[in-house]
Amino acid sequence: MTLILALFAALSVASPLLTRWLSTRVFYVIALLPAAVFGITLAQTPTIASGGVIEEKIEWIPQLGIALTSRVDALGWLLALVVTGVGALVLVYCARYFDADEPGLGRFAGLLLAFAGTMYGLVTSDDIIVMFMYWEITSILSYLLIGHYTGRKESRGAALQALLVTTFGGLVMLVGVIMISSFAGTTSLAAIVSEAPQGAGPTVAILLILVGALSKSAIVPFHFWLPAAMAAPTPVSAYLHAAAMVKAGIYLVARLAPGYADIPGWQALLVGLGVWTMIVGAWRSLRQYDLKLVLAYGTVSQLGFLMVITGFGSRDAALAAAALLLAHALYKATLFLVVGIIDHQAGTRDWRKLSGLWRTTPSLFVITAIAVASMAGIPPLLGFVAKEAVFGAFVEAAVAGEFWGWVALVGTAVGSVLTVAYSARFLWGAFGNRKKIVPTELHADGWGIQFAPAVLAFATVVLGIAVPLLDPLLALYADTVPGEGHYHLALWHGLEPALFISAAVLVLGGLLFWRRRGVARLQEKVPPLVDASRGYWAATQGVDRLSAKITIFAQRGGLSQYLSTILVVFVLALGLTATLGRTWPPGIRWFDSPAQLVVAVVMGIAAIAAALAKQRMTAVLLAGVTGFGMVGLFALHGAPDLALTQALVETITVVVFVLVLRRLPVKIAQHNKPEQRTRRLIIGVLVGLVMGTIGLIALGARQAPSIAAELPRLAYEEGHGRNIVNVMLVDIRAWDTMGELSVLVVVATGIASLLFVSGRAKALPRLSGSRNQRRAEHRRNVIDDPQTTEHPESTHRQSWLLGGLKVSSENRSVLLEVLVRLLFHPAIVVSVFLLFVGHNAPGGGFAGGLLAGLALVFRYLAGGRYELGEAAPIDPGKVLGVGVLLAVGTAIGSLFFGGEILQSAYLEADVPVLGHLSIGTSSIFDVGVYLVVIGLTLDILRSLGAEVDRQQEDTDLEAGTDDDFTPAEVRP
Repeated sequence: MTLILALFAALSVASPLLTRWLSTRVFYVIALLPAAVFGITLAQTPTIASGGVIEEKIEWIPQLGIALTSRVDALGWLLALVVTGVGALVLVYCARYFDADEPGLGRFAGLLLAFAGTMYGLVTSDDIIVMFMYWEITSILSYLLIGHYTGRKESRGAALQALLVTTFGGLVMLVGVIMISSFAGTTSLAAIVSEAPQGAGPTVAILLILVGALSKSAIVPFHFWLPAAMAAPTPVSAYLHAAAMVKAGIYLVARLAPGYADIPGWQALLVGLGVWTMIVGAWRSLRQYDLKLVLAYGTVSQLGFLMVITGFGSRDAALAAAALLLAHALYKATLFLVVGIIDHQAGTRDWRKLSGLWRTTPSLFVITAIAVASMAGIPPLLGFVAKEAVFGAFVEAAVAGEFWGWVALVGTAVGSVLTVAYSARFLWGAFGNRKKIVPTELHADGWGIQFAPAVLAFATVVLGIAVPLLDPLLALYADTVPGEGHYHLALWHGLEPALFISAAVLVLGGLLFWRRRGVARLQEKVPPLVDASRGYWAATQGVDRLSAKITIFAQRGGLSQYLSTILVVFVLALGLTATLGRTWPPGIRWFDSPAQLVVAVVMGIAAIAAALAKQRMTAVLLAGVTGFGMVGLFALHGAPDLALTQALVETITVVVFVLVLRRLPVKIAQHNKPEQRTRRLIIGVLVGLVMGTIGLIALGARQAPSIAAELPRLAYEEGHGRNIVNVMLVDIRAWDTMGELSVLVVVATGIASLLFVSGRAKALPRLSGSRNQRRAEHRRNVIDDPQTTEHPESTHRQSWLLGGLKVSSENRSVLLEVLVRLLFHPAIVVSVFLLFVGHNAPGGGFAGGLLAGLALVFRYLAGGRYELGEAAPIDPGKVLGVGVLLAVGTAIGSLFFGGEILQSAYLEADVPVLGHLSIGTSSIFDVGVYLVVIGLTLDILRSLGAEVDRQQEDTDLEAGTDDDFTPAEVRP
């Protein structure tokens, strides 16, 4: 099962690329995976039917008892079939629903497939921590899928609303998950349910988990996000909001019910809110004219119905819940897909504009009628069987004198009457004739788009008739719920109370539909006393206003004021702690050699001079002296690896400062003289003293022996390397490096997003013509294309770089061009050398990437943005993505060989001439680090360099000048 999840992840990542080749046909290809998993799950039926369980376990974090454990029992088997079966059909439907020119088609395909894989992981995971991870991933993917139409405000707002509501519930749920795993002493869901620790603590934990389930399944008061989510494409609504994501909360309640259905508050919370949700959703559904919103509020109602029966806590109720869960997934997914077809072919979902569709699309009408009949509870469909089972369970509880049995019975009966009414309203609204409207003309899409809903409708009929075969499988889950029960699923149970209730529901629901105008007038008179959506918007606006007031109060002034506030808090908090702690080292060793003292004095002088400098460039260079002073200290301490990395980092940092300073005034405080110098001086001195004190305390705070003595042995024997620093980065402490890589990617993305206002997908500008033509023109030192010759006078001087021809002669440096031309390729070779020798000598992926990035920096400084385009004609995002993919792929690759995440493997061999070689997977991880660093540097150059150049050129053109703005123009 872990392999299945890996395949989902890999194919999801590959989907955007496949879409470029296959267009909408990509959905047929990716649908094969969930279809295959559906077949695998179906093949597990004999094991499940015999009462067996299919388990797979891979240790992940043994120190915390967390493992990648998959467990398929009767409940997991049912949900896995729903998730994969409906998912495969929805993907097939997408191939006909979307056009080839749909924006973001590849992204959508990858996200929808990733969601299917995540849902499969959620319903089969046995580790509650891992299950929660899948739980939150579904919220993120739902956010991205709902907001697919990024240009629409309603899509973005609906996506954010769904994310905030479900994430809020998820955060509350996380507290409960940690609590219950602590009380149970295990993270295994099966063990947590079977042992079911009792007491006030476990009860609170389970109730907190239920908050997450309620928010995910759109139960009052969290129901309002689901109708808003209809801004998503119809396939998303059919899959996420009918068959999959909203079922996650129902699934979790069903999973916990065998162990916790009798705890205080369980039944009152789930039955009470479930009944209220069912009635509210159905009542609101009767007021809608948008077919999709009719289904959306109907889904809210049905989720309340499911929550009532799932959380009721008896054996017969659990059996009815399993049947209703399956029936609801089939008929509601069918109806959403039908709405998508109508919208696609008629151009509207407003049923007031539709007329006569039952004649123009008879096959679609039959499919819809079957699904609507199942939703209303008409025999011989699966929906009727499930609804009669629900009434049977509640009748038995009510007769036994249970209060919540009566609440559930009356509430679900009233809700079912409304369900029949809005079901009839939907069918009539979509396909009925209207005298004042011309019959609707439809665009022909072929029969293929009806394939998915037809299969689902067919399954509804077949499973309703063949329900005796389904009963023993669903009973396997129902039998895990404590209590006696004898009910079995069947089309005919004789003349019993449940049958009469079902008949009465159909009659009363039909009557409501017949008197729909009177019902509409009644609804207009009933004020919305409770509107959770308005409460949500009021809360978010209140938070915005409060944050604005706090910001105005606490962050008055400019950057200096913000820094002063932060530093003062730092001094007060840590200074007070240091004073009270009084943990001092036994002695102080001021220096090991006089050279260290000299370097420290130089750094101190440079730091003071930087604070007193009047010009920005001078201050930056002086601050750089302190950085290079650290290089000297590292070298004197025998740390060449750190010295090399620090030197490269400091050099690139100075360059980045230079790029930023181009758009700032030359002098510091050029227009406004600095104020409150004494206060700033005092704060700076105090910060330095506190920081130095903390350093001294840290040196004397150690109580246990240091592990540093073991690092040489671990690096050599476990990491197969002599360079302790690099082995720690890519092997011993690789988790830290993974986190640092993610930070680098976020930094690159953030910088680019701030600079690229109109979208960051633009390629760097390049010279016209093929590369050979450009080289030939470069050799002739003449450019014939006037569109690329902004400065013809530059052709009168020898250019050593292709991009140098785009720089005006007064801003070019031949010496710099010659040096870059001669040193660029050796620098790249040395960077690769540093990459591969880093395990045994100073270097590594980080240092190698910095050197390669520095080579690109000087290529840009010498030739401008056109030269950068010639040197690196590739999207930095792709470089970053490949680097992260290599690092993450190496991290999880060991799982497929029975190892732990980031556990390295080595291939050792004796090679002629080269001698003994040891190549490990950590080297691949290091290549990922190398690429991420290069991608970061390239992204910074492209944004802070090339994009700033372009913006300045636009500004100069608007101002009537024609000066080429390149790095060569920078003046200190």
